[in-house]
Amino acid sequence: MRHFTGTIKAFAALNVALLALRISGAAYRSTDERERGDVPGWVMITLMSAVLVAALLALAQPALEGLFNEAINRVNP
Repeated sequence: MRHFTGTIKAFAALNVALLALRISGAAYRSTDERERGDVPGWVMITLMSAVLVAALLALAQPALEGLFNEAINRVNP
């Protein structure tokens, strides 16, 4: 479960970094633009993506751990 928590924290950090890039890019736009974007839409997409990744990781984590341990065992005789 510790790996799962670390992955969620890493994914959240990535989302914060992407949000910062999006905000900094918005600062360079001209003030004459009337298009403000669909903030609730991209927030929902970000949250849905995070939930999807978390769900897939929860399902695949045992198999991935098995593959990793097998690979490590082959390298370290």
